[in-house]
Amino acid sequence: MTTQSSELLEKIRQQFDFGPYPRIPVEKKPDDQLQSLFVHNLLTPYYLRHRRLPKIEAPLILDLGCGTGYGAMQLAVANPGARIVGVDISERSIELAKERFAHHHLDNSEFHVMDVSALGQLHQEFDYINCDELLYLFPEPGQILDVMGSVLKPLGMIRSNFHSLLQRSAYFRAQEMFQMMGLMDENPEELEIGLAVDVFKALKSETDLRKKTYPNDSAFDKNVEEKVLMNLLFQGDKGYTIPQMFRYIEEAGLAFISMVNPRQWELSDLFKDPDNLPVFLAMGLDAISIEERLHLFELIQAQHRLLDFWCGHPVDSVPELPLADWPEADWMEATVHLHPQLKHDSVKDHLTLAAKEGSRCCVSQFLPQTCGLPIELNGQIAATLLLLWQGPQKVGALVDWWLRIHPVDVFTGEPVERQLAFEEVQALILLLEEPMHVLVERG
Repeated sequence: MTTQSSELLEKIRQQFDFGPYPRIPVEKKPDDQLQSLFVHNLLTPYYLRHRRLPKIEAPLILDLGCGTGYGAMQLAVANPGARIVGVDISERSIELAKERFAHHHLDNSEFHVMDVSALGQLHQEFDYINCDELLYLFPEPGQILDVMGSVLKPLGMIRSNFHSLLQRSAYFRAQEMFQMMGLMDENPEELEIGLAVDVFKALKSETDLRKKTYPNDSAFDKNVEEKVLMNLLFQGDKGYTIPQMFRYIEEAGLAFISMVNPRQWELSDLFKDPDNLPVFLAMGLDAISIEERLHLFELIQAQHRLLDFWCGHPVDSVPELPLADWPEADWMEATVHLHPQLKHDSVKDHLTLAAKEGSRCCVSQFLPQTCGLPIELNGQIAATLLLLWQGPQKVGALVDWWLRIHPVDVFTGEPVERQLAFEEVQALILLLEEPMHVLVERG
């Protein structure tokens, strides 16, 4: 590590000792944050990559750059039975993380004040590594990914992210402005924070810099210190592009798996009529790689603050046959699981009410970022889905349940044929599997 890198790392350590992050009360527990828990559940990226569930009874999870431990607690809640190892360079942050876990009686954990380069000293290999809001602070992100890969199990997953150069460009301009003013020469504290706020409030609200960051003075009424330190005076903050992200993953000898919440990166959503594009554009889009599609998305619509992705070791595997192409015999022997983060009382109560009243319900409201259009079900279909709260079910068992609920065709008065029931259940599973509300394993 160069002297310049060491000096920057020390500035970052001092900044987080002064302003530990995130500043979420120790007593807050994320039981009802279904979307966040969905992302933190290692089953999500594992199924996305392998189309099967991991056979890991007690996963070992590393939260690299754990800060004050709220993300580590999300990992613990999302993965019951997991052992959580939290690492951070800020001693004050680690103290708060330990305090948080002790408050919630989460004992299966350990925390270390440690630089990322020393991960090998843990002498452990991890099933999942969460490195959130950290990678973009290092001069050589590929080297940090390489270190993570060295302590990752062969089928393990890494979730990490970069600040987007395109979406966050105004904040980088603000940081450069405050560097010119000398507010970032040393670790920013109360004086520098106050001066930065004064400068911003002195700018006209219609200036480009204010419009794209904090257009109203009221933005500084709450959490001023955190907003300024993590945005306007953020030491070491840098932005990256999609091609750079792919290059660093490749440099580390790792393989890109998916963006986190990939549905929010769907290129076709940016066009008025994706089924009727100009010929040259349609032909071009069919030929480009996933990297190029993601880069094109961001060039058109730079809406994501984070380039948030999953990666892992390259694996040699035969691509799974698309679910819609399975033969019926495979379908009947397949097992359907409800995603653990949907096994929440609020979801069950919503479906139960719809089933009792025969009303429609929107199941996608609980994990909206995984879906495109809202997924609405009628009450009878909701009743079928409730069977999954009893545990994983064979498709054949769901067909039997469907026939018990819908024994008679409402239009003809004749008994519903089993083939029709299968087709209805199949359509329901296909609808819910794409956003991973249900997970399907071949028998």
